[in-house]
Amino acid sequence: MTTLETFQIIGISARTTNENGQAAIDIPALWNRFFAEEIASKINGKLSNDLYCVYTDYEKDHTKPYTTLLGYKVESSVVVPEGLTGKTIGTHIYDVKTAKGKMSEGFVFKAWQDIWASGMPRAYTADFEIYGAKAQDPANAEVDIYIAIP
Repeated sequence: MTTLETFQIIGISARTTNENGQAAIDIPALWNRFFAEEIASKINGKLSNDLYCVYTDYEKDHTKPYTTLLGYKVESSVVVPEGLTGKTIGTHIYDVKTAKGKMSEGFVFKAWQDIWASGMPRAYTADFEIYGAKAQDPANAEVDIYIAIP
């Protein structure tokens, strides 16, 4: 477990749900849009090149609608550019899991399936994945998953 202080994310977002496999359509589409529209170049004040995929604004839990935000951690004073989404992630305690594998084999999604099936207590405030330096090798990537816990 680790405690993270409040931080800001700016990027693009989509409202989705895991019901009927909808997130498996919406989230890859969000990633495609992020790169196709060169969203990274529109975000000022990035604190690093680590890409965050945040899951937040849960209607109830992982079985109901939520918002996915794909973006970067930024300085708190940065103004959200028009057309992008900003989100403040409050101070919270997280359980951290590291997913490892080939990007083409969906190892991060498989890790989430394990988390959902585990019955671990969750806060459903904001959970996220960090795609940093260890995630750059598509054949042998590592992605840290932060799960907010009560």
